[in-house]
Amino acid sequence: MTDRLTITRPDDWHLHLRDGAMLAAVTPDTALHFGRALIMPNLVPPVVTGSDAAAYRARIMAACPDGASFTPMMTLYLTEGTDAADLVVAARDGIITAVKLYPAGATTNSASGVRDIDRVMPVLEAMAEAGVPLCVHGEVTDSKIDIFDREAVFIDRVLDPLRRRLPALRVVMEHVTTSDGIDYVRAGGESIAATLTTHHLFINRNHILAGGIRPHYYCLPVAKRETHRLALVAAATSGDPSFFLGTDSAPHLDSAKLAPCGCAGIYTVPNTLACLAQVFENEGALDRLDGFVARHGAAFYGVPVNDGTVTLVRTAAPQPVPDDRATPEGDLTVFDPLVPIHWAVEG
Repeated sequence: MTDRLTITRPDDWHLHLRDGAMLAAVTPDTALHFGRALIMPNLVPPVVTGSDAAAYRARIMAACPDGASFTPMMTLYLTEGTDAADLVVAARDGIITAVKLYPAGATTNSASGVRDIDRVMPVLEAMAEAGVPLCVHGEVTDSKIDIFDREAVFIDRVLDPLRRRLPALRVVMEHVTTSDGIDYVRAGGESIAATLTTHHLFINRNHILAGGIRPHYYCLPVAKRETHRLALVAAATSGDPSFFLGTDSAPHLDSAKLAPCGCAGIYTVPNTLACLAQVFENEGALDRLDGFVARHGAAFYGVPVNDGTVTLVRTAAPQPVPDDRATPEGDLTVFDPLVPIHWAVEG
Protein backbone atom coordinates (compact mmCIF):
# COMPACT_ATOMS: atom_id res chain seq x y z
CA MET A 1 0.00 0.00 0.00
CA THR A 2 1.30 3.46 -0.93
CA ASP A 3 2.09 5.47 2.19
CA ARG A 4 3.71 8.50 0.56
CA LEU A 5 2.62 10.41 -2.51
CA THR A 6 4.27 13.45 -4.09
CA ILE A 7 2.19 15.47 -6.54
CA THR A 8 2.67 18.64 -8.54
CA ARG A 9 1.71 21.74 -6.57
CA PRO A 10 -2.03 21.90 -7.27
CA ASP A 11 -4.51 24.48 -8.52
CA ASP A 12 -8.00 25.29 -7.28
CA TRP A 13 -10.11 26.32 -10.27
CA HIS A 14 -13.06 27.61 -8.24
CA LEU A 15 -12.48 29.43 -4.95
CA HIS A 16 -14.24 31.98 -2.77
CA LEU A 17 -12.01 34.18 -0.63
CA ARG A 18 -14.58 36.88 0.25
CA ASP A 19 -13.12 40.20 1.44
CA GLY A 20 -12.09 42.07 4.55
CA ALA A 21 -11.64 40.05 7.73
CA MET A 22 -12.73 36.80 6.07
CA LEU A 23 -10.24 37.28 3.24
CA ALA A 24 -7.46 37.72 5.78
CA ALA A 25 -8.56 34.61 7.69
CA VAL A 26 -8.84 32.15 4.79
CA THR A 27 -6.25 33.20 2.20
CA PRO A 28 -3.31 31.64 4.10
CA ASP A 29 -5.00 28.21 3.97
CA THR A 30 -5.07 28.28 0.17
CA ALA A 31 -1.61 29.81 -0.19
CA LEU A 32 -0.17 26.99 1.94
CA HIS A 33 -1.02 24.16 -0.46
CA PHE A 34 -2.03 25.67 -3.82
CA GLY A 35 0.00 27.39 -6.51
CA ARG A 36 -2.97 29.14 -8.10
CA ALA A 37 -6.68 29.59 -7.61
CA LEU A 38 -9.42 30.99 -9.79
CA ILE A 39 -11.10 33.57 -7.57
CA MET A 40 -14.85 34.04 -7.71
CA PRO A 41 -16.13 37.62 -8.18
CA ASN A 42 -19.38 37.54 -6.17
CA LEU A 43 -18.49 40.20 -3.66
CA VAL A 44 -20.83 43.01 -2.62
CA PRO A 45 -20.56 44.98 -4.83
CA PRO A 46 -19.42 42.41 -7.42
CA VAL A 47 -16.17 42.46 -9.40
CA VAL A 48 -17.45 43.69 -12.77
CA THR A 49 -14.58 45.61 -14.42
CA GLY A 50 -10.92 45.09 -15.04
CA SER A 51 -10.06 47.76 -12.49
CA ASP A 52 -12.27 46.00 -9.90
CA ALA A 53 -10.40 42.75 -10.55
CA ALA A 54 -6.99 44.40 -10.27
CA ALA A 55 -7.93 46.02 -6.97
CA TYR A 56 -9.29 42.75 -5.58
CA ARG A 57 -6.16 40.90 -6.65
CA ALA A 58 -4.07 43.45 -4.75
CA ARG A 59 -6.12 42.87 -1.59
CA ILE A 60 -5.66 39.10 -1.94
CA MET A 61 -1.91 39.43 -2.35
CA ALA A 62 -1.79 41.63 0.74
CA ALA A 63 -3.51 38.84 2.68
CA CYS A 64 -0.99 36.18 1.60
CA PRO A 65 1.70 35.22 4.11
CA ASP A 66 5.18 36.56 3.39
CA GLY A 67 7.03 34.28 1.03
CA ALA A 68 3.93 32.42 -0.16
CA SER A 69 4.13 31.04 -3.70
CA PHE A 70 0.54 31.71 -4.71
CA THR A 71 -1.08 33.41 -7.70
CA PRO A 72 -4.74 34.49 -7.62
CA MET A 73 -6.32 34.26 -11.06
CA MET A 74 -9.18 36.70 -11.36
CA THR A 75 -12.65 36.55 -12.87
CA LEU A 76 -15.30 39.10 -13.78
CA TYR A 77 -18.93 38.82 -12.75
CA LEU A 78 -21.08 38.80 -15.90
CA THR A 79 -24.01 41.20 -15.71
CA GLU A 80 -26.46 42.46 -18.28
CA GLY A 81 -24.48 45.70 -18.25
CA THR A 82 -20.99 44.21 -18.71
CA ASP A 83 -18.75 46.23 -21.03
CA ALA A 84 -17.40 43.77 -23.58
CA ALA A 85 -14.49 46.01 -24.56
CA ASP A 86 -13.33 46.38 -20.93
CA LEU A 87 -13.60 42.62 -20.46
CA VAL A 88 -11.52 41.81 -23.53
CA VAL A 89 -8.83 44.33 -22.56
CA ALA A 90 -8.69 42.91 -19.03
CA ALA A 91 -8.20 39.42 -20.47
CA ARG A 92 -5.61 40.60 -22.99
CA ASP A 93 -3.64 42.37 -20.27
CA GLY A 94 -3.65 39.32 -18.01
CA ILE A 95 -5.82 40.91 -15.33
CA ILE A 96 -8.55 38.26 -15.66
CA THR A 97 -8.54 34.61 -16.64
CA ALA A 98 -12.27 33.97 -17.07
CA VAL A 99 -15.78 35.38 -16.67
CA LYS A 100 -18.41 33.99 -14.33
CA LEU A 101 -22.07 33.54 -15.25
CA TYR A 102 -24.43 33.49 -12.28
CA PRO A 103 -28.10 33.10 -13.09
CA ALA A 104 -29.70 35.83 -10.98
CA GLY A 105 -30.67 34.44 -7.59
CA ALA A 106 -28.93 31.09 -8.02
CA THR A 107 -26.53 31.32 -5.09
CA THR A 108 -24.72 33.62 -2.64
CA ASN A 109 -24.50 37.23 -3.84
CA SER A 110 -25.98 36.43 -7.26
CA ALA A 111 -28.65 39.13 -7.36
CA SER A 112 -26.65 41.03 -9.99
CA GLY A 113 -26.51 37.99 -12.25
CA VAL A 114 -28.04 37.28 -15.64
CA ARG A 115 -31.81 37.03 -16.01
CA ASP A 116 -31.97 36.78 -19.81
CA ILE A 117 -29.08 35.11 -21.63
CA ASP A 118 -29.97 36.95 -24.85
CA ARG A 119 -29.05 40.25 -23.19
CA VAL A 120 -25.43 39.14 -22.75
CA MET A 121 -24.97 37.51 -26.14
CA PRO A 122 -22.85 40.38 -27.52
CA VAL A 123 -20.47 39.95 -24.57
CA LEU A 124 -20.38 36.18 -25.00
CA GLU A 125 -19.67 36.61 -28.71
CA ALA A 126 -16.75 38.91 -27.88
CA MET A 127 -15.48 36.35 -25.36
CA ALA A 128 -15.65 33.56 -27.91
CA GLU A 129 -13.70 35.63 -30.41
CA ALA A 130 -11.07 36.59 -27.82
CA GLY A 131 -10.80 33.09 -26.34
CA VAL A 132 -11.95 34.09 -22.84
CA PRO A 133 -13.48 31.11 -20.97
CA LEU A 134 -16.95 31.32 -19.45
CA CYS A 135 -17.45 29.67 -16.05
CA VAL A 136 -21.10 28.87 -15.39
CA HIS A 137 -23.08 28.24 -12.25
CA GLY A 138 -25.25 25.69 -13.99
CA GLU A 139 -28.69 25.98 -12.41
CA VAL A 140 -31.95 27.54 -13.46
CA THR A 141 -33.73 29.68 -10.89
CA ASP A 142 -37.30 29.06 -12.01
CA SER A 143 -39.28 28.54 -8.78
CA LYS A 144 -41.37 25.90 -10.56
CA ILE A 145 -38.31 23.68 -10.99
CA ASP A 146 -37.40 21.42 -8.07
CA ILE A 147 -34.05 22.41 -6.56
CA PHE A 148 -32.69 18.90 -7.17
CA ASP A 149 -33.49 19.17 -10.90
CA ARG A 150 -32.10 22.63 -11.62
CA GLU A 151 -28.75 21.50 -13.00
CA ALA A 152 -30.26 19.11 -15.54
CA VAL A 153 -32.81 21.70 -16.64
CA PHE A 154 -30.08 24.33 -17.02
CA ILE A 155 -28.23 22.08 -19.44
CA ASP A 156 -31.33 21.63 -21.59
CA ARG A 157 -32.68 25.19 -21.44
CA VAL A 158 -29.57 27.35 -21.31
CA LEU A 159 -26.20 25.66 -21.70
CA ASP A 160 -26.74 23.41 -24.68
CA PRO A 161 -28.56 26.08 -26.74
CA LEU A 162 -25.80 28.57 -25.88
CA ARG A 163 -23.03 26.22 -26.96
CA ARG A 164 -24.85 25.38 -30.19
CA ARG A 165 -25.17 29.08 -30.88
CA LEU A 166 -21.53 29.85 -29.97
CA PRO A 167 -19.52 26.65 -30.54
CA ALA A 168 -16.21 28.53 -30.21
CA LEU A 169 -16.98 29.65 -26.66
CA ARG A 170 -14.92 27.73 -24.09
CA VAL A 171 -17.09 26.77 -21.13
CA VAL A 172 -16.41 25.38 -17.67
CA MET A 173 -19.47 23.89 -16.03
CA GLU A 174 -18.58 24.52 -12.43
CA HIS A 175 -19.27 22.32 -9.39
CA VAL A 176 -21.14 19.65 -11.34
CA THR A 177 -23.41 17.64 -9.04
CA THR A 178 -25.31 15.23 -11.29
CA SER A 179 -24.69 12.35 -13.63
CA ASP A 180 -26.52 14.49 -16.23
CA GLY A 181 -23.76 17.08 -15.99
CA ILE A 182 -21.02 14.45 -16.11
CA ASP A 183 -22.53 12.86 -19.22
CA TYR A 184 -22.97 16.22 -20.93
CA VAL A 185 -19.36 17.25 -20.37
CA ARG A 186 -18.02 13.87 -21.45
CA ALA A 187 -19.88 14.17 -24.75
CA GLY A 188 -19.14 17.85 -25.26
CA GLY A 189 -15.74 17.86 -26.91
CA GLU A 190 -12.68 19.99 -26.19
CA SER A 191 -14.53 23.28 -25.69
CA ILE A 192 -16.16 22.24 -22.41
CA ALA A 193 -14.82 21.03 -19.09
CA ALA A 194 -16.12 20.74 -15.54
CA THR A 195 -14.89 21.36 -12.04
CA LEU A 196 -15.72 18.96 -9.24
CA THR A 197 -15.72 19.95 -5.59
CA THR A 198 -14.26 18.06 -2.66
CA HIS A 199 -17.46 18.05 -0.65
CA HIS A 200 -19.68 16.72 -3.44
CA LEU A 201 -17.41 13.67 -3.65
CA PHE A 202 -18.33 12.86 -0.03
CA ILE A 203 -21.88 13.99 0.68
CA ASN A 204 -25.31 13.27 -0.74
CA ARG A 205 -28.57 14.89 0.23
CA ASN A 206 -29.04 12.51 3.17
CA HIS A 207 -26.09 14.18 4.87
CA ILE A 208 -28.06 17.43 4.88
CA LEU A 209 -31.51 16.14 5.76
CA ALA A 210 -31.57 12.62 7.25
CA GLY A 211 -31.91 12.50 11.01
CA GLY A 212 -31.99 16.28 11.35
CA ILE A 213 -30.98 19.32 9.34
CA ARG A 214 -27.21 19.81 9.18
CA PRO A 215 -26.53 23.35 7.99
CA HIS A 216 -22.78 22.84 7.57
CA TYR A 217 -23.51 20.44 4.67
CA TYR A 218 -25.86 22.83 2.88
CA CYS A 219 -24.36 24.16 -0.33
CA LEU A 220 -25.45 25.31 -3.77
CA PRO A 221 -25.73 23.46 -5.98
CA VAL A 222 -27.25 21.27 -3.30
CA ALA A 223 -25.92 17.72 -2.93
CA LYS A 224 -27.99 15.18 -4.83
CA ARG A 225 -28.77 11.43 -4.60
CA GLU A 226 -26.07 8.85 -3.88
CA THR A 227 -26.16 7.69 -7.51
CA HIS A 228 -25.06 11.16 -8.57
CA ARG A 229 -22.28 11.28 -5.97
CA LEU A 230 -20.92 8.00 -7.29
CA ALA A 231 -20.93 9.42 -10.82
CA LEU A 232 -18.88 12.38 -9.61
CA VAL A 233 -16.35 10.10 -7.92
CA ALA A 234 -16.06 8.01 -11.07
CA ALA A 235 -15.45 11.11 -13.19
CA ALA A 236 -12.91 12.62 -10.80
CA THR A 237 -10.85 9.44 -10.56
CA SER A 238 -11.18 8.42 -14.22
CA GLY A 239 -8.21 10.37 -15.56
CA ASP A 240 -10.49 12.14 -18.05
CA PRO A 241 -8.91 15.59 -18.59
CA SER A 242 -12.34 17.17 -18.90
CA PHE A 243 -12.65 17.06 -15.09
CA PHE A 244 -10.50 18.89 -12.58
CA LEU A 245 -10.57 20.31 -9.09
CA GLY A 246 -12.52 23.41 -8.24
CA THR A 247 -13.24 23.27 -4.53
CA ASP A 248 -15.96 25.93 -4.47
CA SER A 249 -14.71 26.35 -0.92
CA ALA A 250 -17.09 28.99 0.38
CA PRO A 251 -16.46 30.37 3.86
CA HIS A 252 -19.35 31.66 5.95
CA LEU A 253 -19.32 32.49 9.63
CA ASP A 254 -21.05 29.91 11.81
CA SER A 255 -23.54 32.59 12.84
CA ALA A 256 -24.61 32.90 9.19
CA LYS A 257 -24.66 29.14 8.55
CA LEU A 258 -26.78 28.45 11.64
CA ALA A 259 -29.26 31.28 11.08
CA PRO A 260 -33.00 30.71 10.43
CA CYS A 261 -32.21 31.26 6.74
CA GLY A 262 -28.68 29.91 6.60
CA CYS A 263 -26.03 30.53 3.95
CA ALA A 264 -25.05 27.98 1.31
CA GLY A 265 -21.39 27.05 1.31
CA ILE A 266 -18.81 24.67 2.79
CA TYR A 267 -15.24 25.56 3.75
CA THR A 268 -13.02 22.73 2.49
CA VAL A 269 -9.60 24.17 1.65
CA PRO A 270 -7.71 23.13 4.82
CA ASN A 271 -8.30 19.39 4.32
CA THR A 272 -9.09 19.17 0.61
CA LEU A 273 -5.88 17.44 -0.47
CA ALA A 274 -6.07 14.88 2.33
CA CYS A 275 -9.72 14.16 1.56
CA LEU A 276 -9.03 13.80 -2.16
CA ALA A 277 -6.14 11.42 -1.52
CA GLN A 278 -8.56 9.23 0.44
CA VAL A 279 -11.12 9.26 -2.37
CA PHE A 280 -8.52 8.36 -4.98
CA GLU A 281 -7.02 5.65 -2.78
CA ASN A 282 -10.44 4.13 -2.22
CA GLU A 283 -10.90 3.96 -5.99
CA GLY A 284 -7.43 2.54 -6.65
CA ALA A 285 -6.55 5.70 -8.55
CA LEU A 286 -3.83 7.49 -6.57
CA ASP A 287 -1.77 7.68 -9.75
CA ARG A 288 -4.48 9.93 -11.24
CA LEU A 289 -4.66 12.45 -8.40
CA ASP A 290 -1.85 14.57 -9.87
CA GLY A 291 -3.80 15.00 -13.10
CA PHE A 292 -7.03 15.96 -11.35
CA VAL A 293 -5.52 18.59 -9.06
CA ALA A 294 -2.57 19.92 -11.07
CA ARG A 295 -2.68 19.14 -14.79
CA HIS A 296 -6.13 18.92 -16.33
CA GLY A 297 -7.23 22.41 -15.35
CA ALA A 298 -3.94 23.98 -16.36
CA ALA A 299 -4.25 22.37 -19.78
CA PHE A 300 -7.81 23.62 -20.29
CA TYR A 301 -6.91 27.17 -19.28
CA GLY A 302 -3.71 27.09 -21.32
CA VAL A 303 -1.23 27.73 -18.52
CA PRO A 304 1.87 25.72 -17.53
CA VAL A 305 1.69 23.37 -14.57
CA ASN A 306 3.01 24.79 -11.33
CA ASP A 307 6.59 24.49 -10.22
CA GLY A 308 7.13 22.64 -6.97
CA THR A 309 5.45 19.70 -5.33
CA VAL A 310 3.31 18.74 -2.36
CA THR A 311 3.81 15.47 -0.49
CA LEU A 312 0.98 13.55 1.16
CA VAL A 313 1.65 10.92 3.80
CA ARG A 314 -0.65 8.05 4.72
CA THR A 315 -1.14 7.61 8.46
CA ALA A 316 -2.25 4.55 10.40
CA ALA A 317 -4.65 6.55 12.55
CA PRO A 318 -7.37 8.70 10.96
CA GLN A 319 -6.56 12.40 10.83
CA PRO A 320 -8.66 14.80 12.89
CA VAL A 321 -10.77 17.42 11.15
CA PRO A 322 -8.82 20.69 11.15
CA ASP A 323 -9.71 23.17 13.85
CA ASP A 324 -12.29 25.84 13.15
CA ARG A 325 -10.85 29.07 11.81
CA ALA A 326 -11.28 32.13 14.00
CA THR A 327 -11.99 35.55 12.54
CA PRO A 328 -12.55 38.86 14.32
CA GLU A 329 -16.23 38.44 13.51
CA GLY A 330 -16.68 34.82 14.64
CA ASP A 331 -15.74 31.22 13.91
CA LEU A 332 -15.68 29.37 10.60
CA THR A 333 -16.25 25.58 10.57
CA VAL A 334 -14.01 23.39 8.41
CA PHE A 335 -15.59 20.56 6.39
CA ASP A 336 -15.94 17.21 8.17
CA PRO A 337 -16.08 14.43 5.54
CA LEU A 338 -17.69 12.05 8.08
CA VAL A 339 -15.42 9.17 7.07
CA PRO A 340 -11.88 8.29 8.22
CA ILE A 341 -9.17 10.23 6.38
CA HIS A 342 -5.78 8.54 6.55
CA TRP A 343 -3.83 11.17 4.64
CA ALA A 344 -2.14 14.41 5.63
CA VAL A 345 -0.02 16.99 3.82
CA GLU A 346 3.58 16.69 4.97
CA GLY A 347 5.19 19.66 6.62
